[in-house]
Amino acid sequence: MGVIIGMDPHKRSATIEVIDQTGRVLEVGRFDTNEAGYAAMLAAGRAYGSSGERVWAVEGCNGIGRHIAHRLVHDGERVVDVPTKLSAQVRVFATGNARKTDPVDAHSVALAALYAPAEPGLRPVLVEDDLVVMGMMVDRRDELGRARTQTVNRLHRLLLELIPGGAKTFLSAPQARALVAKVKPRDLVGKTRRRLVVELIGELEVIDRKIKTAEKELTALVQERGSTLLELTGIGPTGAARLLAGVGDIHRFRDKDRFASWNGTAPLDASSGAQQRHRLSRAGNRRINRTLHIMAVVQLRNPSPGREFYDARKAGGTPSLMAMRSLKRRLPNVVYADGRRPDPPRPCPPRA
Repeated sequence: MGVIIGMDPHKRSATIEVIDQTGRVLEVGRFDTNEAGYAAMLAAGRAYGSSGERVWAVEGCNGIGRHIAHRLVHDGERVVDVPTKLSAQVRVFATGNARKTDPVDAHSVALAALYAPAEPGLRPVLVEDDLVVMGMMVDRRDELGRARTQTVNRLHRLLLELIPGGAKTFLSAPQARALVAKVKPRDLVGKTRRRLVVELIGELEVIDRKIKTAEKELTALVQERGSTLLELTGIGPTGAARLLAGVGDIHRFRDKDRFASWNGTAPLDASSGAQQRHRLSRAGNRRINRTLHIMAVVQLRNPSPGREFYDARKAGGTPSLMAMRSLKRRLPNVVYADGRRPDPPRPCPPRA
């Protein structure tokens, strides 16, 4: 590397600092993340030699810095992910008045990339188109699920006023249409209420078709990825896609313990006097943690290897809650093993 370009990214702006191998500051600048600002920032970075002589160190490439890191990778730049905790540790030892500003953060990111150890080192950012598409599709599937819940709730409210006792809890569109077909109100209020119910049933049918299409697409994407997560009990295409898209490059975790710490399933020691116990961490990626929790609950309710593991722990004298937590702590190991395939991640080709 000839120079390191440290970046403190935000939604609408990014602050960069260019340093050489001795840590000497060559340039500092703040750019907007719109088309003109990004072009100016890219030109400022490319002024320092060829692409092999510079590297962009972006803080939080799996968070707020993801959008700009992916744009740099698409444009043929080398980008490494600097964890927020690492740049924060560098900032602690900085001299000055300890004020946290964008230039100070960019300087800390650049120094963290400069003095990062060779092993394990900082992971390069690789953009895989299938994972990006998978992430967008699973977000869309979650939005459809929330829209369906809201539609069914409104439908239940109207049916309760239209039909004595209302409808059953788990209501489908065909069942609701069969119920409303038997109701023929003659007053203005009843006719209006029935018309609104029919409209909601139509909206529910449209949402159900979209959900079915989205799940088919997610299943195809997961299978094309070569993942075996769909074979697990209690995950389904949405959960498998959530894990693959949320985790991204599994090789950025040094081992399965680091992966468990990231998703929040690593145990923590908690003590109160003479009582010592373990509990699950409240930190970590909450969406991934929720997917793993749902998988554990479904495995307990159905014949599965997870249920066998749980019963074995119970037979050994482990309390029910601790046995459940033990199961949840082992599910990330399965996900980690599935992601550690021999074929490396495929980088996205540069844009034309």
